[in-house]
Amino acid sequence: MFDNIYSNKKVLITGHTGFKGSWLALWLTQMGANITGYSLQPPTEPNHFQLLNLDTNSIIDDIRDVDNLKQVFKKQQPEIIFHLAAQAIVRQSYQEPLDTLTSNVIGTANVLEAARTCASVRAIVIVTSDKCYENREWPWGYREIDALGGYDPYSASKGCAEIITNCWRNSFFNLKDYGHTHQTLLASARAGNVIGGGDWAQDRLIPDIMRAVNQNEKVKIRNPHATRPWQHVLEPLSGYLLLGQKLLESRKEFAEAWNFGPSEEENVSVGEIVHLVKKVWPKIDYEINQTPDQPHEAGMLRLDCSKSRTKLKWSPVWDGTETIKKTALWYKNFYESGKILSIDHFDRYIDDAQSKNIAWAERESK
Repeated sequence: MFDNIYSNKKVLITGHTGFKGSWLALWLTQMGANITGYSLQPPTEPNHFQLLNLDTNSIIDDIRDVDNLKQVFKKQQPEIIFHLAAQAIVRQSYQEPLDTLTSNVIGTANVLEAARTCASVRAIVIVTSDKCYENREWPWGYREIDALGGYDPYSASKGCAEIITNCWRNSFFNLKDYGHTHQTLLASARAGNVIGGGDWAQDRLIPDIMRAVNQNEKVKIRNPHATRPWQHVLEPLSGYLLLGQKLLESRKEFAEAWNFGPSEEENVSVGEIVHLVKKVWPKIDYEINQTPDQPHEAGMLRLDCSKSRTKLKWSPVWDGTETIKKTALWYKNFYESGKILSIDHFDRYIDDAQSKNIAWAERESK
């Protein structure tokens, strides 16, 4: 996969103990990368990272501690950085706005600054969010050139992280100077809502559903009509890894911002997601609980991923139905038998990508 570029590569993942970060660590482990993870303690119990029990060099610390972060970079000498560490919950950002801003904005600047002072770094992928855009609730997808914004503290922090990333790219990793005064390419990735097994975060749809069914309770659905670009967690990760490959290959035309999301027809509402999950696990029960005093959350959010599809040759592997089926089966197996399906789902995803002739999944480079 990815022309075998990650084999024995020194990779540093921030946020490796989180939901998306643990899946990325799993994928990189399968490709033989030498992984260092830098993150806070796993945010929930249970958590996917500890269930996987991966062989990684795991450093538990805060990205807001820039001095320690620089020391880790100096000692580990990573070649590529995947920055995923963040306070990632919209509703929590209303309760702890300063924590959200310092983690997501200052933390991103710290990672970039640590990378700038580390001569081994060749590529950096900064992961932000589809919520970095100024959401006007329009029915078409946001493109990478659309205005950044943020109604709530979380969304604002992700817009700021994109601005910080562009600042470092212009000021310290300028493409005109690449190969002369520096050897680092920097890109950012904006993904839609990810689902999949192993997420137990508060105030996220799938974890809320699964916690409720495990406790024989009805899950409360706050906003059944909200529409999001739902996708399996492996989908954007394939985009991050493909983007990282291009940067490691010194393809400086890829050192910019990229959207990774499902096709337009895969954007579905919260209510539709709940119905589809219930088909897989009929035990699930729910009730609509739309309270007028709940914090603002976007109603309509879409991504235009034409750029990544045409220039990166990236495309999703699983459609919405398969994504929801796999996600529900993961939790059903975990709660009913204690079985962890992550490796099984990863292998199936790779097989399906190869059967669809998706370029990054080819066994040998053409």
